[in-house]
Amino acid sequence: MKITDIRIHVLKSPLAEPFAFSQGWVRQRSATLVEVLTDDGLAGWGEAFAQGLEPPEIAAAAIEHALKPLLLGADPRHTEVLWHRMYHATRDYGRKGSVVAALSAVDIALWDLTGKAANAPIHQLLGGAFRTRVQPYATGFYRTRGQGEAARLADEALRHHEAGFRLMKVKLGYGVDDDIECMAAIHRAIEGRGVTLMIDTNHAYGRAEALRLGRALADFDLRWYEEPVVPEDLAGYAELRRQLPMPIAGGENEHTLYGFRELFAAGAVDVAQPDVGSCGGITAMRHIVALAQAHGVAVNPHVWGSAVAQAASLQVIAALPVAHHSLFAQQPVLEYDRSSHPFRQQLITRPIGLQDGWVHIPDGPGLGIEVDRAVVERYRA
Repeated sequence: MKITDIRIHVLKSPLAEPFAFSQGWVRQRSATLVEVLTDDGLAGWGEAFAQGLEPPEIAAAAIEHALKPLLLGADPRHTEVLWHRMYHATRDYGRKGSVVAALSAVDIALWDLTGKAANAPIHQLLGGAFRTRVQPYATGFYRTRGQGEAARLADEALRHHEAGFRLMKVKLGYGVDDDIECMAAIHRAIEGRGVTLMIDTNHAYGRAEALRLGRALADFDLRWYEEPVVPEDLAGYAELRRQLPMPIAGGENEHTLYGFRELFAAGAVDVAQPDVGSCGGITAMRHIVALAQAHGVAVNPHVWGSAVAQAASLQVIAALPVAHHSLFAQQPVLEYDRSSHPFRQQLITRPIGLQDGWVHIPDGPGLGIEVDRAVVERYRA
């Protein structure tokens, strides 16, 4: 089997109602999809993680001009070889950010192809499934005005609960006092309903403010406190981990085993959150998971993109060992963004959804999904 072409699909869709996270306003959904074609008629799909404010054309350009020439004529099943070929060729101007996201998209597509060629799901190629279903957590609680939205966010928590979610991640980082007010309102609304909360400030604060917020929420029994400080401040992560009672999570803005090596060596996180569309793809996930196991750090992938990234994340989660084995070990959970996203709900023929509060791992060949090409054309930029 040989790679004959690599096609890039940049998708965009304006939001009817823009929303904010701590770093800015999101006004459109976007995605960078890649389709790798072969001489035997098989095609594999992948996706580069486009951060909320990131132009999807950056990763698209890296794929077209830097990665595609390296791969034409290669056997797509040589995933490890091709990963290192792409990484070493771009090392002097890559290593982080959109270039590695571009590499991630191609790598996911190669694994999709490998699974299709073997007529097996990716998790089987990764060594088998530790689980066939995963509990999702509702990501949401974005702002439509900025501050002073506690009552609306409390109502949102009730809607997530009614939809079957028992885990919820609240976006914070809009000022410590406002964050505390919103969390208090949400906690009152769902108290006694069996809901566990997490928080994510998207590195809005310095150490002092992040510590103040963590202490104020110490009694909320949070599953984790995500991205409390900027990703470069590993010492800040470690300090918060020492001083706060809840687990500290981070890593969606870290890349490859080299970046996570520094994160783990600093003792920065209890929960590592590589994003399969950004960290280097499924191949890099294998590297990072092995490294995390050696450091006793749990891995719980960050998931943001379209249905392609969702499906890739589910394949990884299926094959993910727990960090601390026991009869009742804490299992990884699936980030399930509940905000409006046509590329998630419409892009594949069978959208990934909840069944009795759980998401089942696709068991078809490769990613286990079928992309609707009409939807790709509808949203093509």
